[in-house]
Amino acid sequence: MRQALEVGDLDAMGDLLHPDATWGAPDDPKPSCQNRSQVLGWYRQSREHGVRATVTEVIVSGDKILVGLKVSGRAAADEADRWQVMTIVDGQIADIRGFEDRDEAARRAGIDVL
Repeated sequence: MRQALEVGDLDAMGDLLHPDATWGAPDDPKPSCQNRSQVLGWYRQSREHGVRATVTEVIVSGDKILVGLKVSGRAAADEADRWQVMTIVDGQIADIRGFEDRDEAARRAGIDVL
């Protein structure tokens, strides 16, 4: 996933995503992306708008993966730290939730926060 995110390899990302993968804000009962195609479209559109991400950390906790990202290319800011919590089902990413706060993302991933 690290390489796929950093280089924007949508084919590789597609292979990792469950067909019914969702992506959205924490606690959103109806995430903005409802399937693999929509998730890939979101990443594609971000990339086309110059957004780039560097993976800063990956921590696996059961069926969750905490992914830390350094995101650049946003119009409002040069660089921002962001986190995603990915839930794995049957070996594929079934849900992605985006966070601006690492501690909250870590808690949601079942990782002890110091």
